[in-house]
Amino acid sequence: MAWYCSGSTNTELIENLFKAELIKNQRVKEAMLGVDRAHYAPSRPYSDSPQSIGHGATISAPHMHGHACEYLIDHLHPGARVLDIGSGSGYLTHVLANLITSGPGSEQEQEQGRVIGIDHIPELVELARSNMNKSKQGQHLQQSGQVKFITADGRLGWKAEAPYDAIHVGAAAEELHPVLIEQLRAPGRLFIPVESKSEGDGTSLSSLGIGGGGQYIWVVDKKADGSVQKRKVFQVSYVPLTDAPR
Repeated sequence: MAWYCSGSTNTELIENLFKAELIKNQRVKEAMLGVDRAHYAPSRPYSDSPQSIGHGATISAPHMHGHACEYLIDHLHPGARVLDIGSGSGYLTHVLANLITSGPGSEQEQEQGRVIGIDHIPELVELARSNMNKSKQGQHLQQSGQVKFITADGRLGWKAEAPYDAIHVGAAAEELHPVLIEQLRAPGRLFIPVESKSEGDGTSLSSLGIGGGGQYIWVVDKKADGSVQKRKVFQVSYVPLTDAPR
């Protein structure tokens, strides 16, 4: 169904995704309408498909960005602090910033919202900054410090700005890295694609009755009491979360 949602403009693309119920949340819809994919996708920006952005990285299909936001939406309130690992083109970082700097909160709460985009490829960090600067809103978000891009190993998170209300990982990890869960606020949520060979704590998925290879999205909730709940939600195909190229 997603392949039929492409449009000739950003508005048409997002409206088609909404009509097809690939995006269901009104706040997510508005946030995505506010970010022109033509500033982030090098070709066919309004196609509902992943595209290469160089350096072995991709910008995900817009319906996948919508899914990520909807799984995190309860933690994307005005004033929230968010970590976007594998920020790549910067597109989703911008959408996440829209979600935490607008809405029902006070103006002071909105101003306190912050998204940290982290990538281990310096050229992609510069690309993200440049892409966001193509719009006045993107320029303001960076100048105000509400969006910040950092070159670092995302598998280690970014402790300096922790704890985070929400953490999004945009590349497939070999495990559910415990350090990312540690950097979640309580309550907080992590959205992460993981290779299915392990649960992240060394536990074989086959021993849990979970078969099949490939990658799956895991949603990890840290509850208010500090307890952690994990659930596997759907199969995906992401580029791997790896060491920076030499």
